[in-house]
Amino acid sequence: MKAMTCYEMPVAPPSQGWDIHCHTAYSDGTETPAGMVAEAKALGLHGVGIADHDTTAGWDGAEAAARAEGMPLLRGTEITACDGEVSVHMLGLQYDPTDRHVVDLFARTREARLRRTKRMVDRLAEDFPIDWDAVLAQVREGARTTVGRPHIADALVAAGVYPDRSAAFAGAVSAGSKYYIPTPSPTTSEVVAAIGGAGGVTVIAHAGDPSRNRHLLSDGRIEALAREGLAGLEVWHRGNPPAQRERLLALARRLGLLVTGGSDWHGAGKPNRMGECLTDDATVAEIVRRGAIPLVG
Repeated sequence: MKAMTCYEMPVAPPSQGWDIHCHTAYSDGTETPAGMVAEAKALGLHGVGIADHDTTAGWDGAEAAARAEGMPLLRGTEITACDGEVSVHMLGLQYDPTDRHVVDLFARTREARLRRTKRMVDRLAEDFPIDWDAVLAQVREGARTTVGRPHIADALVAAGVYPDRSAAFAGAVSAGSKYYIPTPSPTTSEVVAAIGGAGGVTVIAHAGDPSRNRHLLSDGRIEALAREGLAGLEVWHRGNPPAQRERLLALARRLGLLVTGGSDWHGAGKPNRMGECLTDDATVAEIVRRGAIPLVG
């Protein structure tokens, strides 16, 4: 890992900067990479980051749009991992996308997610008007898309079962429903090692969001991952309540971790508004300095 510079950790949510946690139609977002870049420019953001689930398929389109629009672009991926019984989402940023360990990791994860999604559809089909073809009809970018629960939710909306994706996620598609099947995932340590080995920067996304897990990742586990190479914590996220933001800030300060923010924007797929949570310029500069690939723009 590259040595730390005199990075100054932010202590309050920035009012301007970058939204480095955005999804496109290559995973569970509804907009193209070009649409993502156009939205960021219209909002006057300093830059934007693509972070689709377990894939780099949208990177080329995002890069082309960023160059055309003159909008700086951070490239990354949101990776689903497990830490014991806790499901953890991790942002891998500015890593070498050709690294074979990362390529293999994503291929295994996407295949596992696909098998799990098909099994969930089989369960749901017993009670709802849904089949695999109906789910695939919701996939906008073909075989390069990471198919998962959001596409099941959209199929149920199309069938008239729910009014929107959020309602489906609160119902039959929720992690607490009888239809739910967890996705076999790499461990948090495996993700830190793979992204670090590819020259990237790993950040735990929405680490304090109590709606995602019955138990949150403990201080001790975050400290252990920091020793293994974890670089940062996504503190500024709508899912992290104030007490958790304070906890994560204190951890970041004690462990020397980067503090990031992101909206978790999905276009029309979620109510999250692009730019509602941001990462400051100095933190982005440190991510780019540590990363294996240059900033676009």
